[in-house]
Amino acid sequence: MTKFDLTQVDHLLTTTRAVRKRLDLDKPVPRELILDCIRVSTQAPAGGNYQKWRWVIVDDPSKKKVVAEAYREAYAPYIEQQKSAVSSKVPDDSTIGKIISSSDYLAQILENVPVLAIPCSLGSPADMVGGLGGGTQGWWGSVLPAVWSYMLAARARGLGTAWTTLHLRFAERVGEALGIPDNVTQLACIPTAYYTGEDFRPGSRKPAESVTYWNQWKETSI
Repeated sequence: MTKFDLTQVDHLLTTTRAVRKRLDLDKPVPRELILDCIRVSTQAPAGGNYQKWRWVIVDDPSKKKVVAEAYREAYAPYIEQQKSAVSSKVPDDSTIGKIISSSDYLAQILENVPVLAIPCSLGSPADMVGGLGGGTQGWWGSVLPAVWSYMLAARARGLGTAWTTLHLRFAERVGEALGIPDNVTQLACIPTAYYTGEDFRPGSRKPAESVTYWNQWKETSI
């Protein structure tokens, strides 16, 4: 049985953060490094081994701008709604304020990130409606693990990423600019760049014991 260095593995899994303000906008990311991350991602599990994921890697400035403009157009009403909800519920939560600040920053500089990786899937969730393969959950379950694997592989190689989806509101416009067929579903936009500063730390999370139920909902006793 293969023995892993759990210290290193756990460090990777617990410190893969959403990176926004610490993305290095000046250092180019080699295409071969992106391909290394995608090679890792293709080993993710997929229902029936139907490898329907595809990757559109955007590093052309004019095309990155198309993605960024779509993102910002969707971001403006979204963040206003979020700010309004936060101010009425947790007006003094500094953590929320930091998240909003970093989100604002990413929206402003998105086209300057060296690589915008757009994971896609052949077909759409509608293909699974009424089927025997777990419905839309099964469809998403066959593609999203590959995206997370890409982000973990990037982290292990000194790259920062963030999972964003707001541009999908204008997926048709972005798809037209990138030549993505109508029968292909865009899953996300993953800004990818080297990160600045020191290493990342685990985030603040609820204890595993409080979110784990044994045999019955809300039964937390071991």
